[in-house]
Amino acid sequence: MKIEFKENQKFTQWWVWLILITIGIIPIIGIYKQLILGKQFGDKPMSDLGLIIFSVSVFCLIAIFWFMRLKTEINENEIRINFFPFIKKQVNWTEIKSAEMVNYGFVGGWGIRPWTKHGTVYNMKGNKGLAIELLSGEKFLIGTQKEVELDKIIEKLV
Repeated sequence: MKIEFKENQKFTQWWVWLILITIGIIPIIGIYKQLILGKQFGDKPMSDLGLIIFSVSVFCLIAIFWFMRLKTEINENEIRINFFPFIKKQVNWTEIKSAEMVNYGFVGGWGIRPWTKHGTVYNMKGNKGLAIELLSGEKFLIGTQKEVELDKIIEKLV
């Protein structure tokens, strides 16, 4: 089974990482000031345990963004998407009613966006994607940065 189309995407927007790094600096300063220097961090400091839990939570959030990937693979039998670490989806072409490239505009951000006019949107950046409607009526959209290449593959396979 030859893979006709393959795309791996991740968050590469500089401003997303600027925000995450800025958020990540706060617990580092808090741990240094409160746990290492023994001074209060802020006017109403958290307990040491609270600060540690907050820090671990912030670093887990940053790790999720670091490891998050949207992988799309299309062959003559199926479309597979893996939005790591959240969802894995596989759809046979026989289950698909329609598949077309669309400019979906702004859907409230990037990531997984349910309840849009295209169904659930899986995207990392941009506003172009493959809108799919299944025979069951379910709709979803896979964002892409390779719109021309994906459009040619869809025309060939549909």
